[in-house]
Amino acid sequence: MVMNQSCTENILTDDEREFFNSNGFLVVEGALDASATARLVEVMDRVDARERTEALAGKLLSVADVIHEDTALVDLVDWPATFPKVWGILGWNIYLYHSHLDVTPNENAWRQDWRVAWHQDSMRVNDEIESNPRPRLSLKVGFYLTDVSEPGRGNTLVVPSSHLQNAIDCPQDGQSNPPGAEPLCVPAGSAVIVDRRIWHTRSANESELTRKVVWLGYSYRWLRPKDAMTVEHLYPKLDPIRRQLLGDRVNANGTYDPAPEDVPLRAWLEAHDSTAATPSPHGDSQSRPPAMGRGKNTGRN
Repeated sequence: MVMNQSCTENILTDDEREFFNSNGFLVVEGALDASATARLVEVMDRVDARERTEALAGKLLSVADVIHEDTALVDLVDWPATFPKVWGILGWNIYLYHSHLDVTPNENAWRQDWRVAWHQDSMRVNDEIESNPRPRLSLKVGFYLTDVSEPGRGNTLVVPSSHLQNAIDCPQDGQSNPPGAEPLCVPAGSAVIVDRRIWHTRSANESELTRKVVWLGYSYRWLRPKDAMTVEHLYPKLDPIRRQLLGDRVNANGTYDPAPEDVPLRAWLEAHDSTAATPSPHGDSQSRPPAMGRGKNTGRN
């Protein structure tokens, strides 16, 4: 198994865990160096040039299912500065279920009828799961390739701690923001990890910069992907952990009851971050049957 050993230098700290659990987001400044940032900008510019139609001139462009576009995007899947935070929050039975890139041109504030759209991610999940608060289930990591250290640059707006609320007092006029809303202001090369439940929205870019962000969505392996995830052709060239993270599996049941070969990440964690390799990221679980010889179950694939 090949994974960058510097991951062990960026394991989620207790303070980071407390901040994320309390606020619903975590900023990782300096996640990307200048070289990696420039390489990803090249990739985004190439995709933007291909996908941007005349009708989208000056408007927000969001393209999903982008991991296969370039090895620089594949490398982000287990990026040393951010991936340890992901496994520290979600555990080891995880994979990438969604990816997209967003390009917000500097003229979008006047080229399109811009409206804020406050929401929690995951759409029908929020309509059909009955708990309060709803379960986390997934998170996203945004790699900011543009300096958005000041407001008005197409910043993501969030309401801190709103991930613990199924509803907030949200104006419906498309212009106003709920109480407590604030922009995420971070320099280029930063990453922001967000709980899918945090109430958030994009905002207009009124600056002279073009806002560019790559988003990776991580979830448990039993949750269906949110986009096409065109990645199977990459498997032959990937190490086992990256194959896990891009959806490879032994069989369907392995997403719910994984064998060791389904989740090589766990074996790596047992050697490098044993506290993250426990059976459940939430402590002991009483929901599983006791270990026993199962015999042969012909109805189990």
